[in-house]
Amino acid sequence: MQTENRVLADLARVATSAMGTFAGVGREIETAARGRLREAVGGLDMIDRDEFEAVKAMAATARAEVETLRTELAALRAELAAAPKKSKAAPIV
Repeated sequence: MQTENRVLADLARVATSAMGTFAGVGREIETAARGRLREAVGGLDMIDRDEFEAVKAMAATARAEVETLRTELAALRAELAAAPKKSKAAPIV
């Protein structure tokens, strides 16, 4: 009696070969998708975290300076309004 069926062995080899081929195709598709994603992301105008933090710090400093200048301007306007009027010159705004 035959312990190994030749047709089944051939089918098993074909199935194994097909699975290897499908796995290879899957890897190729994954590699191609990763490449396209890198190209798409690389084309965007993105900055890294260090640049973002530096600009964020500069903006905070600028905001603080603006607030200081607003306070000084309000004080100068109040001082100007409280000063005695000597002539009819146009007010400084």
